[in-house]
Amino acid sequence: MIFSDKSLSQKLERTEARANAAFVEARARLEPASGADWIDIDGTYAMFDSVESPITQTFGLGLFGEMTAAEFDALEAFFTNRNAPVFHEVSPLAGDGLMSPLYERGYRPIELTNVMFQELDSASPQAENPLITTRVSVTGEEELWARTSALGWSTESEGLEEFMFGFGKISAGCDGGFPFLAELDGTPVSTGMLFIFDDVALLAGASTVPEGRRNGAQSALLHARLKFAFENGCTIATMGAHPGSQSQRNAEKNGFRVAYTRTKWGGDFRF
Repeated sequence: MIFSDKSLSQKLERTEARANAAFVEARARLEPASGADWIDIDGTYAMFDSVESPITQTFGLGLFGEMTAAEFDALEAFFTNRNAPVFHEVSPLAGDGLMSPLYERGYRPIELTNVMFQELDSASPQAENPLITTRVSVTGEEELWARTSALGWSTESEGLEEFMFGFGKISAGCDGGFPFLAELDGTPVSTGMLFIFDDVALLAGASTVPEGRRNGAQSALLHARLKFAFENGCTIATMGAHPGSQSQRNAEKNGFRVAYTRTKWGGDFRF
C-alpha cells in the first residue's frame, strides 16, 4: 500500500510540474512571440505562459530542498521580469518551515486543492453506456479536441469559451500528453487530458458539451485513461479537485483518495 508521505508528494508534484512545463514548451514552439518559458531552481519548477494564464506559477516549492532567500529572489525575479504576479503551489509535505518566509515576503494563501491518487494494479473496467466510445485524438485533430473542450466551458462565463479554445489547442500538442475524446453515436461530446511521465499518470482537462451531459461520457473517459495508463506502465494515477466538490466525489467513487491538501500562495511584486 502506498502512503501519503513526502516521497509520494515529490512524485505527484513533479508529475504536475512536468505536465505544465510541457505545456509551456508547446506554447513556445507554436507561439514563439508569447515569451513562454520555464526554469528549474533547486527542484522548484517556475513556469511563465502569459500574465493571465493559470499555468504561470511554480510547483514543488521547498519540496526538494530547503528554500534560501537567494532562491526566493531568483524565482520572484523570473516572474517580475515578465511583469507577472507570483504564485506558488505548496505541498504540506514541504514542511511548516515555509510558512514564515512566505508570509514575511508578502504572500497570502488564496486557494486549496485536494491532490488525489490511486494505485493502478489492473486495467479499469469498461464504460456503462454502449453508445459512448473513447479514443485518443490523432495528429490533425487538435482544433476538434480544443473546440469540444471549449464548448464544455461555454456556460461558465462570457469569453471563457474562446480562452479555453486557445488553451486547448496548446494542450492537445503537448509532449507527454494524450488528448482523449468521448463520442456519443460518433459525435465528440467530451474531452479529457492524460499526461504520463515515468510511472505516474496525471488526469486533467475534463469537459463535456452541454447537450452531451448525463450520458456517462466523463465516466467513460476516466476509465479509458486509467486503462491506458496501466497498459503503458503507470503504477499511480493522480488528479486535483477542489475540496468537497463534485469532482472530488466522482474521483472517490472511482477509487481515488486524498493524498494531501495543497495551498496556493500568491503575491504581486510588480508595483
